[in-house]
Amino acid sequence: MKIALAQLNPTIGAFAANTDHLLQTARRAGEMGAELAVFPELSTSGYPPADLIEKAEFLAEAAAAMDRVVAATLDPAVPAILFGTLLPSSKRPGKGARNVAVLCAGGKVLLVQQKVLLPFYDVFDEQRYFEPGCDQDLVELNGEVLAITVCEDAWNDKGFWLDRLYPDDPVERLMAKRTADGRAAGIILNISASPFWRGKQAVRRQMLAALAVRHGVPVALANQVGGNDSLLFDGASFALTASGDIAAQAGSFVEDVVVFDTDAAPLAAATLPRDVEADWQALVMGVRDYVQKTGFTSVLVGLSGGIDSALVAALAVEALGAANVMGIGMPSEYSSGHSINDARLLAQNLGIRFEVLPIREGFETMDRTLRPLFAGTEFGLAEENLQSRLRGVLLMAISNKFGALVLTTGNKSEMSTGYCTLYGDMAGALAVIGDVWKTRVYYLAYYANREREVIPANTINKPPSAELRPGQMDTDSLPPYDVLDPLLQAYVERYESAAHIAEAQQLPLERVEQVIALVERSEYKRQQAAPVLKITSKSFGSGRRFPIAARFRP
Repeated sequence: MKIALAQLNPTIGAFAANTDHLLQTARRAGEMGAELAVFPELSTSGYPPADLIEKAEFLAEAAAAMDRVVAATLDPAVPAILFGTLLPSSKRPGKGARNVAVLCAGGKVLLVQQKVLLPFYDVFDEQRYFEPGCDQDLVELNGEVLAITVCEDAWNDKGFWLDRLYPDDPVERLMAKRTADGRAAGIILNISASPFWRGKQAVRRQMLAALAVRHGVPVALANQVGGNDSLLFDGASFALTASGDIAAQAGSFVEDVVVFDTDAAPLAAATLPRDVEADWQALVMGVRDYVQKTGFTSVLVGLSGGIDSALVAALAVEALGAANVMGIGMPSEYSSGHSINDARLLAQNLGIRFEVLPIREGFETMDRTLRPLFAGTEFGLAEENLQSRLRGVLLMAISNKFGALVLTTGNKSEMSTGYCTLYGDMAGALAVIGDVWKTRVYYLAYYANREREVIPANTINKPPSAELRPGQMDTDSLPPYDVLDPLLQAYVERYESAAHIAEAQQLPLERVEQVIALVERSEYKRQQAAPVLKITSKSFGSGRRFPIAARFRP
């Protein structure tokens, strides 16, 4: 059988547009010779719809979209379609919705396969919304017996995972079933909305290859692509032969359709993007989709002359085009002479509009206003943060006037330690590099310069500084980033203890505890931050949940 894997980029809740696109793509798949077009999980609604599932109107639109897709298969030009959607649940007591895969052909529904394993870790919260399936069935199409699974249902193979989350293995149960005439499944199909994080593409491929080898059948995955708020979906759909070799590979971070034959030989080569390339593509896609899916067209970036804001501007230009990005320089009396020069050179390299709005007079005015109350105190954090907040005020004023979204420029190292200012440099609509460690920022900056100098060499080479007081350097407040980042990664992403980190990284325990204290004290800031584009296995946001008013100190 010739099968098309069609990875689409849906907008959550845009049922009409999503369904139109699905049907157009199905017709294209038919023109490519496909007998079956396979689409991702929740194709018509987009994933994750979150509390929209609680709305009766949302479920009604999902049902109407399903009817459209089924009816479209009456057209001889449209192949059979397998797609994900959500349906109401009639079970009581129980949840109000079901996450299902629907196979339809010739204007009829051939199978509704309900998802069994509902993830409830990291960014996933499907047990909040969906009724879990109990049993699943095989289905025959054009002489092939299909084992159809939905995302997580294929992620619990005891032969691959050392530590499983669920006692049940839906794939194992499906592969043990037989049709009425005694045939077993000849292929495993998985429809997914599997978010990206660095390294996950390789894990997916290895995991499904293990399934193919274990059960001796081809395996195919159709995965969602696109950015939905913080979550980034890489697509990278693929098919495997029964020996676990790649038979078809779709592109990463782009919509794509690939057709493969279940009897096809392996591809000669099917490479995945390197880590830094994947990070770049994910962030570009995330910016583009966040801006466009929220109904905006342009963005603002405060350009300090530093590497973080330069990287954000470069990503924004690739995502939206230079005409839709504006850089704003806001020097104070503490800004170095090269800061505005570096920012201006960056803007010239990117071809974006650049405006300079000095904050010195505004800071002096605020200083005079506060002077009676601050009498007898020394210049310190309040005055430093006041400068950052004045910049936030200016950016938000320009945003209001011209309808451009503000992109924040803080990295993950700063967000971890609270080395950022609420209502200042944290003000904005999207934290583009909030899941990028400072040391990783440099890798991405070099990648931005892969063909020509975009980010000026001086921006990359100069020591990092917030420039909020004379001679300030980041190392005045934090350990060097090559020391800090591995420490933070161990604590923030892997939840390692201070003692373990100190021993493993050969650091003084006192220094480790000081950094951890910064992380703990800054939770209130992170919970007020703009949405963070997720590119690691543990990012700030819904996948990392800690109380603010807590005193747990191991």
